Amino acid sequence: MDKETILTKIQNSGIVAVVRADSSEKAERITDALIEGGVAAIELTFTVPKAHKVIEALAAKYTPEEIILGAGTVLDSETARISMLSGANYIVSPYFDAKTVKLCNRYRIAVMPGIMSVKEAVTAMEAGADILKVFPGELFGPKIIKALNGPLPHAKMMPTGGVTTENVGEWIKSGAVAVGAGGALTKGAESGDYKNITKTAKEFIKNIKEARNI
Repeated sequence: MDKETILTKIQNSGIVAVVRADSSEKAERITDALIEGGVAAIELTFTVPKAHKVIEALAAKYTPEEIILGAGTVLDSETARISMLSGANYIVSPYFDAKTVKLCNRYRIAVMPGIMSVKEAVTAMEAGADILKVFPGELFGPKIIKALNGPLPHAKMMPTGGVTTENVGEWIKSGAVAVGAGGALTKGAESGDYKNITKTAKEFIKNIKEARNI
């Protein structure tokens, strides 16, 4: 699946699920529950043990139509390349790293570096970033999207951190092209309640559609 299609699917879905877990088995179960709930865009973070192996397993288990598979918490270009070879279709970083963005553009892989200021946003866009991950979003709330869109109306932003079912609509209405949701979406895994993850996923999607008047 080409880069443009991946980016379009992510923006159309409106949500990227940030999957963190203390084992590869739990990460796969979380992903299964998310997909059952309708969230296809999965960001498997490199804080998960043997993350590249989990990405390989998910890429083999699901078709490109069923999952939009990405790698998160990618801190350097070396990890980005491992992610690509393992089957990741996009790369998400908590900060802007020029070498990582350059590598992704070399292989035409969508890349979403973290930013928190106009200067960082412009630097990332000039380097070729596709979507800007506004992180950590909870520091400022939805108002930061409007603030950044003032001087940068063409910037595509995806807040991550502090996004919940209660405020996701506000983030979308503020101008976010998608949101990244982690703990608020996957907290059911802490108690082994994976059905709760599926339920929460459906609620996120419902609220995003309502905010978009779909």
